[in-house]
Amino acid sequence: MAVNLKGKHLLTIHDWSVEEVWQVLKTAEQLKLEEKRGQKHELLAGKTLGMIFQKPSLRTRVSFEVGMTKLGGHAVYLGPDDIKLGKRETTEDIAKVLSRYVDGIMARVFDHKDVEELAKYATVPVINGLSDFSHPCQAFADIFTVYEKKRTFKGLKMAFIGDGNNVANSLMFACAKVGMDFVIASPKNYWPKEEVVKMAREDAKATGATIEIVEDPKEAAKDADVVYTDVWTSMGQEAEYEERVKVFKPYQVNLELLELAKPDCIVLHCLPAHYGEEITLDVARDPRGQSIYDQAENRMHVEMAIMAMVMG
Repeated sequence: MAVNLKGKHLLTIHDWSVEEVWQVLKTAEQLKLEEKRGQKHELLAGKTLGMIFQKPSLRTRVSFEVGMTKLGGHAVYLGPDDIKLGKRETTEDIAKVLSRYVDGIMARVFDHKDVEELAKYATVPVINGLSDFSHPCQAFADIFTVYEKKRTFKGLKMAFIGDGNNVANSLMFACAKVGMDFVIASPKNYWPKEEVVKMAREDAKATGATIEIVEDPKEAAKDADVVYTDVWTSMGQEAEYEERVKVFKPYQVNLELLELAKPDCIVLHCLPAHYGEEITLDVARDPRGQSIYDQAENRMHVEMAIMAMVMG
């Protein structure tokens, strides 16, 4: 049965029910199919999305902006120099004023508290386009890509190799919601926070998924259906680059590691990729690595689904 998501914020996937997560996947699947057939949509005709960017991004900006256009609406880009959250004026005032102009707000921020504060004061839905804690639209695209390739989540294992960062957090929540087993291999000092793992495991109780944290990348990759990696040094962590490259060197996704996964595994990376660091170029160009580009495209389709449901 369809669930009504109109007016709902998307800050983390943990906040959404199993039914709501599936509603996004099914709606994205329908919109993508219809778009490929050339069918036009006017689901958000006359509506405007305000896009706040503290961090630059290729995929986030283009996918949301083009997605709004395809839905018949319009997007307004507000870059780092246009809106200084909590600096030039309070986040509360920004949220309240923007709510008078636009029908939804997407924010790509450094601190998760900023997107929480926007949602607290906005009278229109707020979508988290990325924060230091969560990247829900990316994780929706990731599990949608898995569903397209495998047509099920039950019995599947996703192995995340690398930093226990915002993407890892969101993937834990997403896998827990759809019943896919998740294991992350990371150096112990870079494991996801205990409270996040606890939250994901609570979510997993409803679907039977398992959430594991290990140090050995080979243990994680063994018999995996999905091998996922992300950059070792995220935006804002540039000062840690040299140290992180040393620590994460054994966590590279290369052809040798990939041989431990299932023969029909797929490789995912949220991009941009640093070839020769977290992933080798030959893995990305391997047939198993071509899903990376489906995954990038699917950002737009899941975001269209989310926007249509919360703003429509």
